Amino acid sequence: MDEISTLFGRVGETKLRDMVTAFYRRVRVDDLIGPMYPADDWEGAEKRLADFIVYRFGGPQTYIEERGHPRLRGRHLPFSIGEAERDRWMKLMGEALQEVEIPPTEAPVIAAFFGQVADMMRNRE
Repeated sequence: MDEISTLFGRVGETKLRDMVTAFYRRVRVDDLIGPMYPADDWEGAEKRLADFIVYRFGGPQTYIEERGHPRLRGRHLPFSIGEAERDRWMKLMGEALQEVEIPPTEAPVIAAFFGQVADMMRNRE
């Protein structure tokens, strides 16, 4: 198993879900990426991201059972995502990692994973 798929056991579901909650608290008031999120489905968006992270980090398969294959790039194609949006997403998620005190041994692993995913989501310069 790789480092990513065993994070669930090392960090725990509560801390991962708390990280997503802290992230969405920032997104809701963010002027750049906040408008990309559905104003009438904040709770749904938060649950989907939390379920995805829990699944990808080695936890329960709820995301797959409810949504199927992640198809992350395809699901994000309707949104214009460039460097500025990627960088803002990473900034807000980085702040969330710090807020919930992800262990210093695990935070760089999580941040590197998020960096790869955020780069993959870009669909314009």
